[in-house]
Amino acid sequence: MSQSTILAHGLGAEYLPLPYTYALIGGAWALTASFAIVAFAWKTPRLDPRTSGIGLPAAVTRLVDSRGVRAVVAGFALLFTVWVALAAVAGSDDPEINPLPGVFYVLLWVGLVVLSVLIGPVWRVISPVRTVARLLSTLPIGATARRAYPESWGHRPAAVGLAAFVWLELASPDPDSLIGIRIWLVVYVVAMAVGGLLTGTRWFARADPFETYGVVASRIAPFWRDDSGRIVMGNPLAHLSTLPERPGMLAVMAVLLGSTAFDSFSSFPVWQRTIDDLGEGTAIASVVSTVTLAGFIAVVAVTFWAATRATGGVTPQQRRRLPVQMTHTLIPIVVGYILAHYLNYIVERSQLVFASLADPLDRGWNVLWLGDIHPEYVLSSHPTVSSTLKLVFVVGGHIAAVVAAHDASLRLLPRRHRLTGQLALMLTMVGYTFLGLYLLFGG
Repeated sequence: MSQSTILAHGLGAEYLPLPYTYALIGGAWALTASFAIVAFAWKTPRLDPRTSGIGLPAAVTRLVDSRGVRAVVAGFALLFTVWVALAAVAGSDDPEINPLPGVFYVLLWVGLVVLSVLIGPVWRVISPVRTVARLLSTLPIGATARRAYPESWGHRPAAVGLAAFVWLELASPDPDSLIGIRIWLVVYVVAMAVGGLLTGTRWFARADPFETYGVVASRIAPFWRDDSGRIVMGNPLAHLSTLPERPGMLAVMAVLLGSTAFDSFSSFPVWQRTIDDLGEGTAIASVVSTVTLAGFIAVVAVTFWAATRATGGVTPQQRRRLPVQMTHTLIPIVVGYILAHYLNYIVERSQLVFASLADPLDRGWNVLWLGDIHPEYVLSSHPTVSSTLKLVFVVGGHIAAVVAAHDASLRLLPRRHRLTGQLALMLTMVGYTFLGLYLLFGG
């Protein structure tokens, strides 16, 4: 079964159910109107996770925290990892047959954000490296002297790991190369194992790119924990402010949003002609792609940093902290754009990946009858529905970000600057809206 559709990144232009210019103008007006409404009708902070959630029955928390349940889930995830590892080590050398690229780019990269948005930070439970580390910690060899994780590092190692992932996917000479994916995974496992051995589980919480990615996405999930550890359900926007305020988190957001924007841009004809002229797969084309990808990431980081600092009435120390304190307001934009950009991966191409897992070694197997899966291309067959959903994800994410930014400004800014202090960030988000819609539909 061919996976060429799975491995092709850059989804191309989409059919819009309304004129493209109207979509841009409508998105910007929706954002502006939302800001005007909340600015005059929302006078006090309301998004407090300590008071916004409704506690679920205690039995739910006990079930989720049960060692048995977590062990079963982690065990299945580890078994799945071993199954994929078989394909990585002994499977076909043809990336269109081997399921490894599909699992790596679709189930891991896209599926993780979906699960995290719906349930919470699931990678903490299903991470195979964490599972092995927990097993080793029960043995004498696991009881080694450990050092404290440097708090000044924050999530910077995770940002580096995420940047390495998106580089492999979007800017390397051959993203579909099985050798390249294998090398990336080996480096990842070694880095996580050594870091966990030296600094304990805090290394995974701070430095694991996938765990940090899942934590970011989980902050817009409708479930979280109150101060007592009980699971509550409530307004996802109230959950946003629980994002840890640590060094490197803005870099993580910039990598996620900037790389997704670059992925959309890479489908533009002008970019494809440029890469073709340079020679697709050549070192010079990879260098140009790398520089452009870094540029997209830098634009997100610099514009958000500047916009959050462009307010009056605060001390220099408060001004320095504002980008970190406001980083959580980017989450709806990041998640909305990722869901919009990868919607076809989530719904359609994941089916092909599961089907390929029936025979990871290309021996004619049909494990669990997965090979009998016949993909349903429901979104490709209904382009109006697909594009409308993507439009809703992008615009809805930006509107949610405006609401979150306004509420955060009411908590953080001096009374006289609570409205004017948001204007720079508001204009920046309008710019993100234009850019996001243009990149999704303007190609």
